[in-house]
Amino acid sequence: MSPSRISKRIIAERTSWINQMIEGIKSLPLDSFNSFSREKKNAWAAESCLRRALEALMDIGRHILAKGSGEGISEYKQIGSSLEKRGVLSAKEA
Repeated sequence: MSPSRISKRIIAERTSWINQMIEGIKSLPLDSFNSFSREKKNAWAAESCLRRALEALMDIGRHILAKGSGEGISEYKQIGSSLEKRGVLSAKEA
């Protein structure tokens, strides 16, 4: 895989999706554990929003690696360390 241009559109779309998922979590009853756990669907919604936000974040990292350096990543666990190796993330962030 050879490097090409990182797409601002893809980064913007994934960032927008992450923000939507964060808003979805914020809309849940988070004032107390009792109010949150009163309905099972709250835990399912929180898990789904968190998972989707993390997937979008990993997609951004994978896109940066694929387009910015031509590195193909097949597993999410490789993304952080590869971004750190390329100087995109600090060790703490990775």
